Amino acid sequence: MITSISQLDPNGSYTYADYLLWKFEERIELLRGKIHKMAAPSRRHQGISFTIAREIAIALKHSPCKAYTAPFDVRLTRTKNNKQVKTVVQPDLCVICDITKLDDRGCSGAPELIIEIISPGNSKTEMKDKFELYQEAGVLEYWIVSPIEKTVQVFKLNDEGIYIGLAPKVEDDLLTTTIIPNLEIDLMEVFSE
Repeated sequence: MITSISQLDPNGSYTYADYLLWKFEERIELLRGKIHKMAAPSRRHQGISFTIAREIAIALKHSPCKAYTAPFDVRLTRTKNNKQVKTVVQPDLCVICDITKLDDRGCSGAPELIIEIISPGNSKTEMKDKFELYQEAGVLEYWIVSPIEKTVQVFKLNDEGIYIGLAPKVEDDLLTTTIIPNLEIDLMEVFSE
């Protein structure tokens, strides 16, 4: 039994089947089979996450869509064979409208919306690695929230499966999405944390 992350080969390649056997406290994600350690979120990060999650929860009150916050496993490959799954992420927030993707372990397949909040040290992962993974998996919308810059970058998947970046949303903007039609997030309130 694996009880410490130090028992794993940092250069090894792992699957979701392996991930399910690990019994240690560290939070990790698997990105294309590679272990990615997750840092504990800061107070500000958690405040921003809570504010966005609260607004999404209110907007989804009478919707079939469901919202989840980290830690919540998202297996981007939709399959029941855990040995075929090489990517398991824990987005800060995600919205799933196809509830057939939900199971007791989390989400199997691409959520419609994923929101990641950049923390010091994880910007490369969010900006490049996860951007590519989410685009390939078919996540319809990907938001990257920067607490330091007080901006939200919104990427929407086009008909060719390529992300198109919208104009950045800044502190005095309202953030909206067609995935949740009645959602309006006041970024001034989000970034007041």
